[in-house]
Amino acid sequence: MQRDLAARVIRRDTFRRVHSVCGVDVGFRGGFATAACVVMSLPGLEILESKVHTSAVTFPYIPGLLSFREIPALIPVLQSLQSDPDLIIADGQGIAHPLRCGLASHLGILLDRSVIGCAKSRLTGRYEDPGLLRGDWAYLREGEEILGAVLRTRSSVKPLFVSTGHRISLHSALRYVLECSRGFRTTEPVRAAHRLAGEGSR
Repeated sequence: MQRDLAARVIRRDTFRRVHSVCGVDVGFRGGFATAACVVMSLPGLEILESKVHTSAVTFPYIPGLLSFREIPALIPVLQSLQSDPDLIIADGQGIAHPLRCGLASHLGILLDRSVIGCAKSRLTGRYEDPGLLRGDWAYLREGEEILGAVLRTRSSVKPLFVSTGHRISLHSALRYVLECSRGFRTTEPVRAAHRLAGEGSR
């Protein structure tokens, strides 16, 4: 399934402008998954809408198969939104995945939306450390193939692993991740969704 989905990923921008960004994250507790999404304005990053959805976990934790564990909770919460965000940032990989279909790509294809993969750790590929200043970045590669980039969103803090999820180019993904990062390592929409998912899973 991941190979089939990977062949459908669109690695270019399919939008004209971005006025709102939605961060998504999932928390787990006691056999239940709590998915949260927070929509923020851009460039102001003011919260426009937030939703939470809790459901039973139906898939075990297996590295590389995160999407099959999280998407059953993410799809309902995203479909419950009243607003229509221009871009989604997922706390997971896009094409920077052994089969080129991580959570962000899987989600983007199912919803036919522009999604960025923005992970805190590397799943595959090699890279040279970017500079230590905010905005410094380096390509994440596997052989000659560019899978994504390693982006410093805060000076002297560990970088994030950014990749195309669906319907967005790598360079646009870098631009919007950096624009949504305001003093912390992770983006503001994902930080807000992480807090909300954690509160819902207590």
